[in-house]
Amino acid sequence: MRPGMANFSKSNVPQFSMDVYQNEYLPEGGREVNAIVTVTATGGGTVGSAVAAPHLYSPGQGPSAAVAVMVDCSGSMDYPPTKMRNARDATAAAIDTLRDGVHFAVVGGTHVANEVYPGGGGLAVADATTREQAKQALRRLSAGGGTAIGTWLRLADRLLSTADVAIRHGILLTDGRNEHESPEDLKAALDACAGRFTCDARGVGTDWEVKEVTGIASALLGTADIVADPAGLAADFTRMMETAMGKEVADVALRLWTPVGTTVKFVKQVAPTVEELTGRRTEAGPRAGDYPTGSWGDESRDYHVCVEVPAADLGREMLAARVSLVVPESDGSVGNLGAQGLVRAVWTDDMAASTSINPQVAHYTGQAELAQVIQQGLDLRKAGDIDGATAKLGRAVQLAGVSGNADTAKLLAKVVDVVDAAAGTVRLKAKVEEADEMTLETRSTKTVRVKK
Repeated sequence: MRPGMANFSKSNVPQFSMDVYQNEYLPEGGREVNAIVTVTATGGGTVGSAVAAPHLYSPGQGPSAAVAVMVDCSGSMDYPPTKMRNARDATAAAIDTLRDGVHFAVVGGTHVANEVYPGGGGLAVADATTREQAKQALRRLSAGGGTAIGTWLRLADRLLSTADVAIRHGILLTDGRNEHESPEDLKAALDACAGRFTCDARGVGTDWEVKEVTGIASALLGTADIVADPAGLAADFTRMMETAMGKEVADVALRLWTPVGTTVKFVKQVAPTVEELTGRRTEAGPRAGDYPTGSWGDESRDYHVCVEVPAADLGREMLAARVSLVVPESDGSVGNLGAQGLVRAVWTDDMAASTSINPQVAHYTGQAELAQVIQQGLDLRKAGDIDGATAKLGRAVQLAGVSGNADTAKLLAKVVDVVDAAAGTVRLKAKVEEADEMTLETRSTKTVRVKK
């Protein structure tokens, strides 16, 4: 249980609701049950002071928060020289977006992590004076040194843990590969920070490693993106900080209860991005497990739950799974957010009923496959397997068209020439801009919502 956890009551968090979309009918001998669970939080931003933990809330301003901005200051940030200036300007724009009362710090990252502001191992509290001081401190940032992102994350964690707040968030910017520590060191840092704060990660330019940046965001339940042109950083940092300021409740977990004899095959977020959660389960009592979802503001997300149930006779009906939402309380117990969804299984000899695929399930199965074949296609392309890459990226074009994922279709069209989208017939482009390929890879997990 991390320090400063709010004791949430329904009066001080958004209202959560849950809808389940599935075809509950199984044929004789059928065992696999699929459901899409839509979770929606509304009414955030209108909260008053908390009943149970008033020190964690600012009346009328939502929960207290702490933010650490980690800025790459390695030597490569000097090429071109405008890159470092853009990073300073973007960090200043993010600081301007902090609401009064939010705790914050700026970390400069090279092969070591340095406190840029406020220093002294702590956080500043945002107001007109501290914002100005922080922006003055940013002017002293210069490029030089290597890249060891794990050290940046560990310093951010230490600083964020000094504040007794409800929401802890990081923003991380890098322009290069993590060359000055081992992959094991970075993974150890991510494991240490997971569940302690969420973090958005951005790669600027084209000299960084997509899987590193997306891996950081995934491990810390944040967003990842490319800012190919450093001139776009300020707008991107402002958007990220606005989103962070809109978060109302941290550490929400999807709790899945299943009856005896039932096996959970997978749990994954499928909108707004594909995020595998199966391996992140923590046991929560008999036949129940919690899957982390991070911090929530006013938003809606979709999850795909797949369970295997014991075979039953025709006409039988059973509860295959019960889904709820929980948050940790300050006393170490768990509070229930009130939303609940039921996943059912009914065995029938009606072939039409048992063979039809629920449209939500079909849509998101396709979106998950789309993310996967893009990754596979780009990896094969890098390995020089032209035929394999063409087949995978052709399938991606086909899936993007069927599901109406226009953004991904546009990104694919910069990497392949589309001959026949419906058939998935494509040719790899002879010359592809590095930024276009990296954008496709970074955004491959972004999905479109199913049309209800």
